[in-house]
Amino acid sequence: MPEQPPYLRLADELRRRIAEHVWEQGERLPSRAQIGQEFEVGENVVRRAQELLISQGVLEGRAGSGTYVAEPRERVRFVRSSAREQTNGSPFRTDMRAAGKLGDWESRTEAKVPAPADIAARLGITEGELCVRTTYEFLADRKPVQVSTSWEPYDLTAGTLVVLPEGGPHAGAGVVNRMAAIGVTVSHAVEQPEPRQATAEEASLLGIQKAALVTHIRRTYYSEQGRPVETADIVVPAAHCEIVYEIPIHR
Repeated sequence: MPEQPPYLRLADELRRRIAEHVWEQGERLPSRAQIGQEFEVGENVVRRAQELLISQGVLEGRAGSGTYVAEPRERVRFVRSSAREQTNGSPFRTDMRAAGKLGDWESRTEAKVPAPADIAARLGITEGELCVRTTYEFLADRKPVQVSTSWEPYDLTAGTLVVLPEGGPHAGAGVVNRMAAIGVTVSHAVEQPEPRQATAEEASLLGIQKAALVTHIRRTYYSEQGRPVETADIVVPAAHCEIVYEIPIHR
């Protein structure tokens, strides 16, 4: 049999030490340089081994702090379903309540942002047309579990009370309810999930290692007339969250 790559051998050794309580839950691991020196491997090998264990939920990265032995942490379940669009609340908060957690989020909105080519294509507009861009960090019991970036065509909501997704009387009501407030009926959404590795920015926001596994969902809401009214990139860490799709059956 071919010999295991060095990072897999190191991952097995780190996993063994954790199982034998050399490092306890919540304890910070030595630096990559220290681990590399002890096991006579380069820091890149240590990084790959740690990223593998983070993706498996054995370790967790904390932005600007280091790598720690993961404490028992139930994976947060996100249910994706048209049946869960609420008329008076957030589906995220509903999911968190079902899990016995406090759901909240932080956001930052920028108006009149030129649409890059890929976003313009998803919204059916011309590249460079103005959009309202909102970035979100979703929290479960104050721990980050999801980040997303939302784009809405500026000409759709300009001059209305819902131009800022997290401002005004309809703040935080969600896309469906906000659009309804200006007479736009959202009929359906299309989602495209795919696994990939986290970017450095995503890893920092989510408290995971760069290149850890995440699920990236490209979601677009459409009006009854078929116009895209919002598109978003939703990113959740695979080690901490699971995505479940609920398919309503209409008889």
